[in-house]
Amino acid sequence: MTYNDPRDPYNKQQPPPTRAYSRQDDYLNQDPRTAGYDRGYSQGYPAQGYDPNPAPRRAPRRGPDVDPVKFCGGVLMTGVVTGLAAWLAAWIIRAVTQKVNESGRLGIWNPLAQDELWFAVTGFVVAILGGALWYLLQIGTPAPDQFYSWIVGLLVAAAVILPLFLSAEISSGIGTAILHFIIGMPVLTLIPTMSRASANSRR
Repeated sequence: MTYNDPRDPYNKQQPPPTRAYSRQDDYLNQDPRTAGYDRGYSQGYPAQGYDPNPAPRRAPRRGPDVDPVKFCGGVLMTGVVTGLAAWLAAWIIRAVTQKVNESGRLGIWNPLAQDELWFAVTGFVVAILGGALWYLLQIGTPAPDQFYSWIVGLLVAAAVILPLFLSAEISSGIGTAILHFIIGMPVLTLIPTMSRASANSRR
């Protein structure tokens, strides 16, 4: 076995390129405008297969991201709380009125235009309508919580103020205004709180 000195001018046979020299030659033969890009692309982005049939994207969900079962249950419980609060307040007002009328010192009062059951049913129905209003505003408005607070707040204010001016007796107007306020407060505060609590957790 003979050794060929590559520095010998009489020896025209060149040694086979090694792996290191071949990589250097490939680098020198590349276009200098794309050499850095090709090297960075190959190092930073591993080769992956391209899926010709990607999975279709889901259409964005319209409406609030809440659990429907929890939301409906929360609205029903808000109606129950509102109805019970209205019934209890009406019962207390009637009991106090009866004591005052029996004594006769302050005259005859009739602060309740309707009985306790009527106010309880009204409170339940108003809470259900408040939940429906909140859901519709979540679907169709850009700032639903603000609109809900303004709408319900103005309706409560009107329900409290109007009986004071429209009732024939001042005692009846005051009693009705108090009950309307008691009915409106749970609808104004509990519905948004309950809705946020029934929101689906982000995974």
